[in-house]
Amino acid sequence: MTLWWLAYPLLGVFAGFVAGLFGVGGGLTIVPLLFMLFTAQAIPVEHVMHLALGTSMATIVLTSVSSMRAHHAHGAVRWDIVRSFAPGLVIGTLSGSFVATWIPTRPLAMVFTAIVYYASVQMMLDFKPKPHRQIPGTAGMVLAGGIIGVVSSLVAAGGGFLTIPFMVFCNVVIHQAVGTSAALGFPIAVAGTVGYIISGLKAGGLPEYSFGYIYLPAFIGVVAISMLIAPAGARLAHRLPVKQLKRGFGVFLALLASKMLHGLLS
Repeated sequence: MTLWWLAYPLLGVFAGFVAGLFGVGGGLTIVPLLFMLFTAQAIPVEHVMHLALGTSMATIVLTSVSSMRAHHAHGAVRWDIVRSFAPGLVIGTLSGSFVATWIPTRPLAMVFTAIVYYASVQMMLDFKPKPHRQIPGTAGMVLAGGIIGVVSSLVAAGGGFLTIPFMVFCNVVIHQAVGTSAALGFPIAVAGTVGYIISGLKAGGLPEYSFGYIYLPAFIGVVAISMLIAPAGARLAHRLPVKQLKRGFGVFLALLASKMLHGLLS
């Protein structure tokens, strides 16, 4: 065991709380931090971003379950939306995980940063959808799910940074959007994890204790704590006013994107 491994449980505290509070799988939180930790550990640069993405996606499998259960207890999960969204999300995420392995680390990190900035602006401006706009039909949900799945896989996130703005755009109440997003993180994470494992098995030069593009010490350290902390974040989410929750989510995304951009420019 190395001293670096002690950082992973601390990261799990932060990731779990944010996952519960904002209904995201935690990937947007831990990808930039894992990127920095793996870089500091001198993991081969060509694998750093892909390991951060794959490990992040694997942690979401368990963190999303904990967050989903907490939001379900508050009656905030729209299972009708989950059922119509899930097929497209799974197909898109699985496809995106294979595409990501062919993109070099720096361009992949730049895509991550741009998408997160876009989502943050949407939430901070508190965009007001037209009153008559509703969730689309099955075909529209499968298409939207496929697109969101591909993007989520490329940035190893549970999809909340896109599914929440999409649902709010369709006049879903923000608390329900957050809770439903937590449930949607599970199929995204499972499909993405499978893809990153398969594509990473043929990669050479990965560090010891890697399983495909999943770095097991980081995975275990993060999920052991994040699953315990996520319900606390979910409880706080249901106590906050709608506008405060939306703007808080937007600011949170902007800070993450700025940190990633600073690392890229320096």
